[in-house]
Amino acid sequence: MAAIGNRGVVTEASGFNAEADAATLREAMKGAGTNEAVIAEVLARRTIAQRQRIKEAYKQTVGKDLADDLSSELSGNFCSVVLGLLMLAPVYDAYELKSAMKGAGTEEAGLIDVLASRSNAEIKTINAFYKKEHGEDLEDAVCGDTSGMFQRVLVSLLTAGRDESDKVDEAQAILDAKDIYEAGEARWGTDEVKFLTVLCVRNRNHLLRVFDEYQKISGRDIEDSIKREMSGCLEDVFLAIVKCLRNKPAFFAERLYKSMKGLGTTDSVLIRIMVARAEIDMLDIKAQFLKNYGKTLHSFIKGDTSGDYRKILLELCGSE
Repeated sequence: MAAIGNRGVVTEASGFNAEADAATLREAMKGAGTNEAVIAEVLARRTIAQRQRIKEAYKQTVGKDLADDLSSELSGNFCSVVLGLLMLAPVYDAYELKSAMKGAGTEEAGLIDVLASRSNAEIKTINAFYKKEHGEDLEDAVCGDTSGMFQRVLVSLLTAGRDESDKVDEAQAILDAKDIYEAGEARWGTDEVKFLTVLCVRNRNHLLRVFDEYQKISGRDIEDSIKREMSGCLEDVFLAIVKCLRNKPAFFAERLYKSMKGLGTTDSVLIRIMVARAEIDMLDIKAQFLKNYGKTLHSFIKGDTSGDYRKILLELCGSE
């Protein structure tokens, strides 16, 4: 798996001056039109920590909330990206989860993208911020908006109880592979709980060993078996868990590719990943994107999205 950690495109701006940035943003919003290029340039080239300082400086010098002012000046996808950039990472994740459950339908992809890819510590922090920001437990919200086995997988992920050690128990790995095989390919019908118990609880190194063993026993890759045995959201969440365990940047590269491939762009997916990963592992995601699809992420965004928000996404993507 590609190394992660300080692999973001967005890094600390040198010679940073929060007051000067606040003044620049204020100037960009004054008058008849809004200078979106300036807003994109400032906010997409600062880290989350630096943006918090800009927000404080703006409030001190202007006496208003920066996010409120930007909301009144901007609209559509550009506004969505900018407001996302102003949030702390767990606040943004909580916001995206809330958005996924808003209204009549549920955007299951939003729940999966976040919950299948975050560490125990990240999920605990998201839970805390969700409660603080939205006044209810995230688990209660998820249970009110989903059902069946899909709900049970999400609830398991929300407990943030995955073993995060490096230990591989050889005997247990062989048993886990056998259990999954017997719960799926080897029987009529599928015992999804067995998949949940193994995929949502065991540590990464152990599961990679389980996947190897599963291939030997069944003659199939675990992802192929999940596709054969499951459908809908349940298939999607189990596949996301496996893909994130194997190679998280490759998982996000695939999500980005699919969000822009074909007719129209799935803006919510594209924005969520670009904002959330810009400071974490965007360099690795870009490398995987090029390796897997033969085109740069930069060129894909440039050619496959329309409107002004493309400018700010290109800033978050970095150079070719």
